[in-house]
Amino acid sequence: MVTISKLNPTQLESIKQILTLRYSTNLRILSPKLLPVNFHEKQIDEPEKFVEKSIRETISQEIGTNTGKIGISLSSGIDSTLILALLREEYPSNEIESISVKFSESTDETDASQKISEKFQTNHHILEIDNFLEELPKAISIVKQPFWDLHWYYLVKKMKDLTNVFLSGDGGDELFGGYTFRYKKFIELTAENSTTREKIIAYINCHERDWVPDQEKLFHPENKFLWDDIYKILEPYFDNSLSPLTQVFLADYNGKLLHNMQPLYSSIHKHFDIQNIAPIQNKRLLQFSCEIPNRLKYDSHTNSGKILLARLLEKFNVKHLVSLKKQGFSVNTINMWESYGKDIFLYYFDKSRLLEDKIINSDWIKQYASKDDLNVRYVNKLLGLLALEIWYRLSVTNDIDAHEKLQK
Repeated sequence: MVTISKLNPTQLESIKQILTLRYSTNLRILSPKLLPVNFHEKQIDEPEKFVEKSIRETISQEIGTNTGKIGISLSSGIDSTLILALLREEYPSNEIESISVKFSESTDETDASQKISEKFQTNHHILEIDNFLEELPKAISIVKQPFWDLHWYYLVKKMKDLTNVFLSGDGGDELFGGYTFRYKKFIELTAENSTTREKIIAYINCHERDWVPDQEKLFHPENKFLWDDIYKILEPYFDNSLSPLTQVFLADYNGKLLHNMQPLYSSIHKHFDIQNIAPIQNKRLLQFSCEIPNRLKYDSHTNSGKILLARLLEKFNVKHLVSLKKQGFSVNTINMWESYGKDIFLYYFDKSRLLEDKIINSDWIKQYASKDDLNVRYVNKLLGLLALEIWYRLSVTNDIDAHEKLQK
């Protein structure tokens, strides 16, 4: 007997994409997609000056004559530090409220952000999150999508207590080559004569934390998963005449930035009625990022990324404080799972609506949910399924309240 799904085909498609790529092409995009034709290298004199001028102008145009407090999301990475440095020069007299996030049982990089804060004279706040999942129902009710990694919700909620406008360094990785681990692996997995399909598979293999080896078994047989559907999404980025590394830049921009971060963050900003300024994502820099040579983004010999942004940052004498490999705020999912995530998951999957309605394969859940010493890829996938269960109960079965707290 075939079950009549409570989800429409678009919703089912989005779920498969989110649980495989961590983004959905069905989300409304807020910036233009990039096409292969957008990438054409130009001779650019003094590229650092162009980037600096563009960021400065974006900051001053967006903030205007505001004499009040200005916020900034501050990790210890290149992007947010550069934005803070330029913000401080543009607004030397304003109070700046900086926030860094500290997750329990995860790598703590707030000492570095504290020193960066002192350098640029901000009022620094460390947001400590003990239970990352506690307010997941509320966060999901805002973004209306089944994502679990919504640290931005906590950060913006805190920021709203301090100011009505804040800046962030989002977009630096996608536009200027920050995912060095991905580029290195992609180059190792491909050759000059690699086919489009081989490059797509290599690219997916550079995103191992987004899917699991038995991905096709994750879904109920009535909700069949096909890798070909995923390959079709990525095909336009690798079936063209661009260099392989440029193809990765194209796929990265059109992936999580466009179909995850931008729409989700925008929903959170709207909910808290706060203005976010992401100067690196201005239209001039988007076009500029397609015109600079790849050597100004990534150096394969040293496995260094964001070459151009790092050079620009040198003038502010903070390179010794900045983590060049920083990838934004990140939680240790293994520790979180073992501390409280597993218990929360088992509670909600004891009578899972996803299993009852044949969206997810119950045999797959039984195989991994109670297992000890899980590989991090499976932990990440189970957290993704927890978010999907919460979203399903909020949006489909309507048997959970957005204010419900997830606690051990």
